[in-house]
Amino acid sequence: MLRSPFFYFILLIFLFSCKEESINHPDAELIRKQALSLRDTADENYVKENFNNAFYEFNKSKALFETLKDSTNISYVLIQMAIIQQINGDYYGSKETVTEALPYARKNKNHRSCINNALGIADKELSLYQDAIFYYEESAKDSDSFQEKLPSLSNIAVVYILQKKYDKAITLLESILSQRLLNEKSNARTKGRIQDNLGYAYLKKGAEDKGFHLMDEALQIKMETKDTYSSIESYLHLADYYSKKNLQKSDENALTAYNISTKLNSIDERLEALQILISNDNSPNTAKYTQKYFTLNDSIIKVRNNFKNKSAKIKYDAKKEKDENEKLRLEKAENQLSLQRAKYLKIVSVIVFAFLVILIFILIRYYKNKNKAIEFKTSYNTETRIAKKIHDELANDVFQVIAFAESQPLSVENTKENLLQKLDDIYSRVRGISRENNSIDTGANFTHSIKEMLSAYNTRERNIMVTNLENINWENIDDIKKITISRILQELMVNMKKHSEASIVVIRFESDQKSISISYRDNGKGCEKSMVVKNGLQNMSNRILAVNGTFDIETEPDKGFKVKISMPEQTQIKVKEKFAY
Repeated sequence: MLRSPFFYFILLIFLFSCKEESINHPDAELIRKQALSLRDTADENYVKENFNNAFYEFNKSKALFETLKDSTNISYVLIQMAIIQQINGDYYGSKETVTEALPYARKNKNHRSCINNALGIADKELSLYQDAIFYYEESAKDSDSFQEKLPSLSNIAVVYILQKKYDKAITLLESILSQRLLNEKSNARTKGRIQDNLGYAYLKKGAEDKGFHLMDEALQIKMETKDTYSSIESYLHLADYYSKKNLQKSDENALTAYNISTKLNSIDERLEALQILISNDNSPNTAKYTQKYFTLNDSIIKVRNNFKNKSAKIKYDAKKEKDENEKLRLEKAENQLSLQRAKYLKIVSVIVFAFLVILIFILIRYYKNKNKAIEFKTSYNTETRIAKKIHDELANDVFQVIAFAESQPLSVENTKENLLQKLDDIYSRVRGISRENNSIDTGANFTHSIKEMLSAYNTRERNIMVTNLENINWENIDDIKKITISRILQELMVNMKKHSEASIVVIRFESDQKSISISYRDNGKGCEKSMVVKNGLQNMSNRILAVNGTFDIETEPDKGFKVKISMPEQTQIKVKEKFAY
């Protein structure tokens, strides 16, 4: 029974001034005159309630304002179009229209307030009460004065009543009525409407006498201020009040509301009045009222559906016309640009070609220098490692043998045997170092040499297991890769022997059409991942990078050591054999 106060909404719209923005356009002045003329004509038809014509003219003016990028006028006409849609019961369509207006109203607080108020009205009529309250509150935020906030606050109270939150509605309405400005003569109509809603909230809460007193007093204020339209709501509220006390008086108030709404052509209020008369069933005319209700309801549904169809077609035709005009404009611009493209195409092609040549040259030089640096670093690290090993292991042992020979009588058989044993041990170490750094057979015996090298690290305490080595098609792997793989495995074995203390080592080979991968894992003591390179695997890293390979290491203290190595089967890097040591 509660109606949204469209009066406030429409009044606020007409109070907004439309600032005219300027844009550089060859026909800007002519287009502006046409747009403003259409807008003003639409406003006149709106006041005369010629809503179909007004909607069409607003939409036409919007298209012209879009050409001028006049955001203020675009948002204005969209808001007016949304009001027309709401008057005709198209609440979903109105939400779509005002949502379209939002980007144009960013700098206009009044328009933003109006948009949020319109969204609140639509959601209230669609029974989306919580959403409606949210938009009403947003509308109030964009209002500077309490006078401007009044419509939104009053609408929130109406929603509270619809939600049966009567205490909230009463608190809000009483706080509004306590404002001094409502006692001013100019705000008498506003006071009457708010007081009527307050009385109705008390009535629905159960305080019928207090509610009746407030509603009756509000009706007197409306009659004194000649607020005929709003008086319909008062008569409907009073009819509701008397429906449980005096059906005769309820019918009288409902009939009064029906007659006024018929005179003012207010369809929804006429339907409400007929509903009360039918519900009271206190008159021989009840059947007549029922027939009127269905006839009127069917008529309004038909009219509103026709409007929805017409408004949708108006929007569709306007969009189609806009798209066609845009297409013609783009075709014209494309024709102009095609001549310029042809003119500059050759110049651009030459510049791009020259740029690509220079870029390729720079990249080739860069990668050559990068690979040389990696090769040099790998060779240097290998030589350094060999020198350190000779110094740390062999030099000390040779010195000890010399000292032994000088201090012990060599004629004694036992001493001679000890000396020979020490020399044989030194010889074995020399052969080991030589084996680690000698040339690698990359031919048919490659897998055999790999097995032989790995078997040297097999002991009673350590088991080296190799899988899938024979399943790799080594003929497709170039020599550089084979050398790299052999040296990497040597690095891993040396690192394992020196640091890991592993009892089981598993090495698995895998390949596909593009790459070969090696998985290594042991059950040794592991280490912190940050210490891996420092533990002698820097050469391995350099070798892998030199052949465009990748590797991933997983290790933690007491959790073993894992490394996954992957490299393409073919490489374009030319590395001499001596750099692979």
